[in-house]
Amino acid sequence: MVMNGAARSRVRLGLIFLLFIISAIAFLDRTNISVAGVEMRKEYAIDQVQLGWVFSAFLIGYALFQVPAGWLAARYGPRIVLTGALLWWGVFTAATALIHPEGSAALLLLALTRFALGIGESVVYPCGNQFLSRWIPAQERGKANGWIFAGVGAGSGITPPLITAIILWGGWRASFYVCAVLGLAAAAIWFWLARDRPQEHPSVNAAELAHIEAGLPPAKRASSGPIPWGAIFSSRNVWGLFVSYFAFGYVIWIFFSWFFIYLAEARHLDVKSSAVFSMLPFLCMTFGCLLGGVINDRVSARHGLYWGRSGLGILSFVLTGLFLAGGSMVDNAPLAVLILAGGAGAIYLSQSSFWSVTADIAGPHSGVVSGFMNMGCQIGGALTSTLTPMIAAQFGWTAAFIAGSAVVLAGVLAWAVVDPNRLLEQPAGEGALGPIGGATA
Repeated sequence: MVMNGAARSRVRLGLIFLLFIISAIAFLDRTNISVAGVEMRKEYAIDQVQLGWVFSAFLIGYALFQVPAGWLAARYGPRIVLTGALLWWGVFTAATALIHPEGSAALLLLALTRFALGIGESVVYPCGNQFLSRWIPAQERGKANGWIFAGVGAGSGITPPLITAIILWGGWRASFYVCAVLGLAAAAIWFWLARDRPQEHPSVNAAELAHIEAGLPPAKRASSGPIPWGAIFSSRNVWGLFVSYFAFGYVIWIFFSWFFIYLAEARHLDVKSSAVFSMLPFLCMTFGCLLGGVINDRVSARHGLYWGRSGLGILSFVLTGLFLAGGSMVDNAPLAVLILAGGAGAIYLSQSSFWSVTADIAGPHSGVVSGFMNMGCQIGGALTSTLTPMIAAQFGWTAAFIAGSAVVLAGVLAWAVVDPNRLLEQPAGEGALGPIGGATA
């Protein structure tokens, strides 16, 4: 019981904001190559398909290590694991710029370096979800995830103008060195400020701790014993999330990998115009992520978790398909960018739903489950990084975006079978989650 009406501390909110910053740095580090790629293609004498292999190498490394990353986060805690990951990817971001273009294996070394970078960045969101399952009450998870993943849009949004400015100042290699320094600085700050559990943080007072513990759902109270692999791989929820996040990844990596190049080569915009226009989808992602988090929590409170999480996911994907198909057919470049950016914002309405559901259903195993789900996203991203330029070369860029619309329809069907009230391991004596996923008395 909280004595003397003490005001709650707000440590959890500060750490969520720090995860927002780390999320932004992660996407700055992974999407800088989409801008630098214009110059890199010339220097390394490679074509778009070969550059796509380099993009895919990052995503393959990222995808393969999602589940191990979730296990590490659960085993050793998000503080030390995320710190190590930030140090790792800072090193390999810098290493990208050190590969000599005249070497006989330059393309292979680029791919291997990006693969290693993907391994390091694979840790970010499983760690974030493990942190969230321990620190954030269920009724706040939509907004918390909205903030964490708003970093995706923010980091990607500042990438085109920032990386373009650095390249104009010091060349494309300088952009990788700057990004590496940001990652190393973030590692030091996270290690200094974060703790694995609210009980361990010296600045969390009794009022905040009571608030957090009162809002943890039944899944969090389950035993954190051996990972229930059988329950995970036989769960309709888990596979629904995997397939829908595959579709999500396919669409978003069109923007992360190819949108800047699409504007320059298909819409014939100059480098500076491409940098400005290519910001818009990522600004829409940021807004969509924050708005989706608010809608998620409010609808869940009024109508239950299914409509707040899964219902929002379905609506988000339907809107995305319409925007992608419509925008790709518009002749006017600024209008096309506006409509396609609407598709990027629409799909990010669902982002908080994905990660809230994994925390809802998996509790102490949320790091592993969210890692498996995120593997689906990265497989989708790796596919589109290679397939999109092939479709564009053979059938045109309109066909490439319409292919994305078709994939996102599979995500609609997958979301429909996901029920956040169906726990991965139902604790004895507990019922389904309540209207906002709160704990029973």
